[in-house]
Order: sequence, then structure tokens, then C-alpha cells
Amino acid sequence: MGRLCQTDGLTDDQTEILKAVRDFVEREILPVATELEHRDEYPTKIVEGLKELGVFGLMIPEEYDGLGESLLTYALAVEEIARGWMSVSGIINTHFIVAWMLLQHGTEEQKKKYLPRMATGEVRGAFSMSEPGCGSDVSAITTKAVRDETDGATYVIDGQKMWLTNGGSANLVAVLVKTDEGAESVYRNMTTFLVEKEEGFGETAQGVTVPGKIEKMGYKGVDTTELVFEGARISADQILGGEPGKGFYQMMDGVEVGRVNVAARGCGVAHRAFELGVAYAQQRETFGKKIAEHQAVQFRLAEMATKVEAAHQLMVKAARVKDKGERNDLEAGMAKYLASEYCAQVVEDSFRIHGGYGFSKEYEIERLYREAPMLLIGEGTADIQRMIIGRRLLEDYAL
Repeated sequence: MGRLCQTDGLTDDQTEILKAVRDFVEREILPVATELEHRDEYPTKIVEGLKELGVFGLMIPEEYDGLGESLLTYALAVEEIARGWMSVSGIINTHFIVAWMLLQHGTEEQKKKYLPRMATGEVRGAFSMSEPGCGSDVSAITTKAVRDETDGATYVIDGQKMWLTNGGSANLVAVLVKTDEGAESVYRNMTTFLVEKEEGFGETAQGVTVPGKIEKMGYKGVDTTELVFEGARISADQILGGEPGKGFYQMMDGVEVGRVNVAARGCGVAHRAFELGVAYAQQRETFGKKIAEHQAVQFRLAEMATKVEAAHQLMVKAARVKDKGERNDLEAGMAKYLASEYCAQVVEDSFRIHGGYGFSKEYEIERLYREAPMLLIGEGTADIQRMIIGRRLLEDYAL
């Protein structure tokens, strides 16, 4: 194990957890990741192993049968898992966001109903804001929930959601919809519903259809889907927190911790790309010597390692700020922006070091080259991050 991506000040428990995750990645993920990815096969055995490790309940408090760990521990575990295969970290991330939203905003009844079963992985979460006509512009969503006036305790939901990670394999989806609460602000006319459904595709609950997997360039294995509502009747008890009109703010809280997760994924993929590049550079020979001995390649490796380390440290800071109970949208935005941009650059540099072999599906770098672009757009594009960072800086440095 090299010097990159080391984290100071970890407890013995954190160190043990991360060692267990790292060993699992080396033993169960890296040997099969590329083969499963090329087949676009869901990693059932890997997911079952992560359930046994307790990863699905890593941040769920002990009172709800989880491990009660910090966001930092979770982010460092995600970094290790993404180093093995980014798709697996995506399966965990959406589950984690739903658990976080329940923990922070759910009623006590909702917490008791879902969190213990989420900790074991029996209940698997997905998270849904985007629609076919909007991504980062959350105010433009059109999926709507209308209260049934005949009983007052049921809502009818109609609309179409898009880009659900875990859309097929999840059985609990946190869905943002519009509700007419009479508020002047569109953001106070949004509500998060906890929608239960069956795993799989087709009609998975009354009025709830998952059409099928969306074919993607990378980020394979994990199922990414649409979600269609046609007269779906949902009890008012399934409103997150029990009160309509708070959905936008609940979702933004989930996205904030989700951005730390995406930063962690970028760090893990970049770290793996560096490992592959530095190893290949010491094996491949040109002009009578290892290519690692050429100054041009050494310069490239130096830049790659510096970017990996910088992204890791910024990600760690963002997690620690949130763990202290402080607002971290600035740090999370910076971490997500830097880690995703640097990840794409480090992966490309490793690809260049591999030369023609990097274009071959026999080499792992080919998979990473297709995975890295997703991080540039997931949980808010780079431009959205820059906008968030800029606005926050103007708040802090206002004249």
C-alpha cells in the first residue's frame, strides 16, 4: 500500500472497518469487476457480501441496528469500494441518501419502520428527483401528487421520473413531486414521498412502473431506470416527515451528503487509475528502458499522484465539516468538483501511459475510462458546483 490517500486521526474502529472493506475489495471485487461490467451484470454476490460486512447500515445509528459510524467513515469506505468498481459504490450511495433523509427528517414511526431493515439491506433505497425534461433545474419537475378529497388521507401521483440508480433493485424510493400547498415559492410546493414497491421491472406497485434498464456507456452493472406514475395512490403517512411542502429542502440535504459520496468515488477511481498507470510504466519498455524512466512519463505520474492526494484531502475535509454538524455545501461542492475533474484527468493520463493497450478491453483502464465521465455530471454537473461555490463564497466574503 502506497502513501496516497492516507487519512490522519482515525480511531481504531474506523481503521478496522476500512481494513475489512479494503480486504473485501481486493478479494471479492477487483478480480471480477471488469468481467461483470462488460456483461452489464448486477453484482449480486458482492452486494450480499457488503450486507454481511454491515456497509448498508454503516451510518445508521445503533438504536436502529446500524453501526452508527460517521460520514467520514462512510466516505472512506466508498472510496475503497469505488477503487474496486465504481458501480458498486453507486448501489450503496442512493441507499445511503434515503437512509440519511429518513434519519434527519423522518417521523419516529418512519425511522422505526425502515431504518432497521435498511441497516441489514432487506430494504434497499433509491432516490428520485430528475425527470426526462429536467436535471439540475429541480424547480421544473412536473410529476404531481394531488390529495384525494374523498378521504383526505391519500394522494394520487402522476408523472415520470428519470435516472434512478437502483431503480429496479430498490424496494423503497424517495420521490420528489409537486404538491399544491398554496405557498408563493415553488420550492415550498414540493413534497418527498416514500414509495414502496417490489424489486424488478414492469408494474412494481399499484400505478408504479419501472420500464427497464437504461443502456449506458459506463457505470454498468448497477441498474439505472425511469419510474412512471399513473394514478398511483399513496397514503399521506408516506410523506417524509409527515408534513407536505418540505420536500425540496429534504432532498437538498440528501444531495449535500451525496456530493461527498461522489467526491469519494472520484478519489477511489483516480487512485485505482494511478495504481494501474504506475505499475504499467514500470513494466513496459521503449527505447531500451522502462517507460517509467522517461522524464515525460515521470512528470505525468507526478501530476496524477498530486491530483489524487489533493482530491482525497478535500473530500476528507468536507466529510469532517458535516460530521461536526456544520453546513458543508461549500466544502462538498468543492470536493465533488475537484475530485470528479481530477478523476477524469488522472484516468486519461493513465490511459495515455498504457498506449494502445489502454484501448483494449483486456486492460482494466478501459473500464475506468468509460466510468469516470459519469462523475462529471452525477449529483450536479461541474457548472452547478461552480455556481454553488461562487454563491457561497460571495456570502462569506460579502462587503
